[in-house]
Amino acid sequence: MATKTSTKSASSMEELLASHKTDVRSFGKYQKVDATFLHTDGASEAYFDLGGKSAALLAEEFFNESKDFVLTLKPGDVVKATVMEPETKEGTILISLRDAALRVFWQKMQQAMEKGETITVTGRTASERGIVVVVDNNVTAFIPTSQLGKELAEDPESLVGEKLHVKVLEVDQRSERIVLSERAVSEQEEIERMKKTLDAIEEGKEYEGKVKKLTAFGAFVEIIIKGIPVEGLVHISELSWSKVDKSSSVLAIGDTVKVIALGVDEDDRLALSVKQTRKDPWKDIDSKYSSDQRLKGNVTRMSDFGAFVELEPGVEGLIHITKIPPGTILEVGQSVNVYIEEVNEHDRRISLGLVLTAAKPVGYK
Repeated sequence: MATKTSTKSASSMEELLASHKTDVRSFGKYQKVDATFLHTDGASEAYFDLGGKSAALLAEEFFNESKDFVLTLKPGDVVKATVMEPETKEGTILISLRDAALRVFWQKMQQAMEKGETITVTGRTASERGIVVVVDNNVTAFIPTSQLGKELAEDPESLVGEKLHVKVLEVDQRSERIVLSERAVSEQEEIERMKKTLDAIEEGKEYEGKVKKLTAFGAFVEIIIKGIPVEGLVHISELSWSKVDKSSSVLAIGDTVKVIALGVDEDDRLALSVKQTRKDPWKDIDSKYSSDQRLKGNVTRMSDFGAFVELEPGVEGLIHITKIPPGTILEVGQSVNVYIEEVNEHDRRISLGLVLTAAKPVGYK
């Protein structure tokens, strides 16, 4: 790909060549070479000496892909370069420093992780899972929603295009994976305070707390440990033994609730549970329900393999698709008469049959 250079660039190249007294070397495309940094305009071009009266230009997209790296170089620094164009129409050798820049970048990320350094990134795209950000040299990294501060986690979309201060949690050069944490910076004091009180928190003990914030993934509840307020996360799966779609359907900000301390999760947050303060409805379920027992329930969800029916809060059974007669339509919220086929407390599974009003239940003996 031939790249045009300005008259000024061509003139500068001639001056650089004139300053060398040795013979011009020839290079092949994609050849790896040692390049000695000469100078840069800091905006779009940089010049390097390849030795033997051979000067090279780093310009356009090749400059942009490694700009952050180039701006750290000092005259005389030697770096590995790749020849992208041995000779343009203007007689210029075009090079790329992408490989060298990436090597330094991954070293920088590893060092930042090991030393707990703070780096600055820019938000690119956001979703419920988290936000993709740009680090240096146009390399992307990921901040999971759980690693955003409480306020930011509510609206990840607002972070697109914004600068964020983060810490590096994980670096995997082989899979080109970088995981970052924003809350490790914005909530650093809270995290450190929580770590100091962890020894005083008894796993499995019941505490009383107050709901401070509701999110799509759960509720933040504040408990008091030795006079120190500590916030823990009740994941949405730990709010109730019943299926919960929205935390606001179970709790409200300001509610006083009983919680069980589960310990510290993988995100260094205190994990709490509301549902475990209440009796597990599946405990001794086989003594409550027996084969052929008839009862009424509500359809909670439909799937390709049947209909799930809630028999009591937190206890669902499945009417397999083969037990639903052709032409029979079941809908979420519908009340249905069922009978127990099998109860499996260990696997938390109940098989149901559908009782028909004008005929025997399908499969019923």
